[in-house]
Amino acid sequence: MPSLQVREMPAMLYGTLQEHAKREHRSLAQQAVVTLARGMELTENPRKRREALLDRIKEAQLSPPDSNLPDAADMVKEDRAR
Repeated sequence: MPSLQVREMPAMLYGTLQEHAKREHRSLAQQAVVTLARGMELTENPRKRREALLDRIKEAQLSPPDSNLPDAADMVKEDRAR
């Protein structure tokens, strides 16, 4: 993964980044990546990401249940009858 070294960062900017990282329970490097991505509008909208995931789930071909398995309701009735 590529890395980036920043020189001569203003103390105020560094301190603010540290505060945000601490508040978000992230390392300084993680917070820098998140902040850069947000600033460059590279983060995906959570709603769109969720909708895309739901669409993929709907499109997925689910295999039918194994017909050799007993019916769960029958198993419960049988167990209660004991």
